This record gives sequence, structure tokens and C-alpha cells, in this order.
Amino acid sequence: MKKISIIYGSTTDNTREAAEKIAKQLSEFSPQLKDVSQCSADDFTTAECLILGTSTWGSGDLQDDWYEMLPQLKSVDLSDKIVALFGLGDAGSYSDTFVDGIGELYEFFTEKRCKIVGFIETDEYSFDASRAVIDGKFVGLPLDADNESNLTDERIINWVNIVKQSF
Repeated sequence: MKKISIIYGSTTDNTREAAEKIAKQLSEFSPQLKDVSQCSADDFTTAECLILGTSTWGSGDLQDDWYEMLPQLKSVDLSDKIVALFGLGDAGSYSDTFVDGIGELYEFFTEKRCKIVGFIETDEYSFDASRAVIDGKFVGLPLDADNESNLTDERIINWVNIVKQSF
């Protein structure tokens, strides 16, 4: 069984709560759950599979703790990692930058030659633009705790079932 780490950045605890729900769905894998603010680069190398979460702030900014971590990872070889991404955004107030933070993580970890899994169709989401959409799909699981919290649990369950196939 592959070792999984779920690493998240959360300012208001919404991303942490989503990470905990994802961990519960993956309980048979005994994933390690970690706040990126408490991590070192080594935390990204000890697991074969990484599930990375972020919120999006302001006009499309990545959660602050990730900005401190990403420079530490620039020289780390992550090319053999399987990476799944999830993130929170507000499609009501920030419809033109919805979950852009996921897009920023996607760009970084794609450059690190990680295998990204867990793409999601955009059909069930209402937004204007997102850096997290590539070839018509979200590069990870978008969640909106502000406007669609009633859909969060179902979306997590469905996404985890997709991601499990790659683990």
C-alpha cells in the first residue's frame, strides 16, 4: 500500500476541514495529515502520493503558508510523486479567480514533473474564470464553502474515489 500525505494550507480552517474529510475517506491508507506551515521539504519526499490543498485569497492568491514552502521545494526531486490537488474558493464573490490557488500549485508541481491526478469536469460549477482549468477540466477538486457547502461532502467522496484509482 502506498504512503499518502495530505498537506494543506488553511487560514480560516475551511481547507483544514476539507483535508480532514479527505483523510477520513482514505482511512484504509492511513494518510498523514499535515499543515504546510508545520512542514519541511522532507515532508514532501517521505510519501509516494501527495494530496495538496490550498485556499485562494484576494484576486487569485495562493494561501500564504504555501508561499513560504514552495521556494524550499525548488531544489527537491519530486518527479516520482503522484499528486492530487484540492482547494477552496468563493465563486460568488471571486468568480473570475475561482480556486486559482489550485492552478498555481498545479503549475509548480507540473514543473517538478509530478504526475497530477484527480481532474474534475467543470459542468457542475458556476464561475467565470479559473487558473485551475486546463483543457476544460479543473486540475483538482474545487470546493466552495461560502456558496456550496451543501455539496462539499458529496464532491469529496466522488473525487476521492477517482483519486484512489491512481494510488
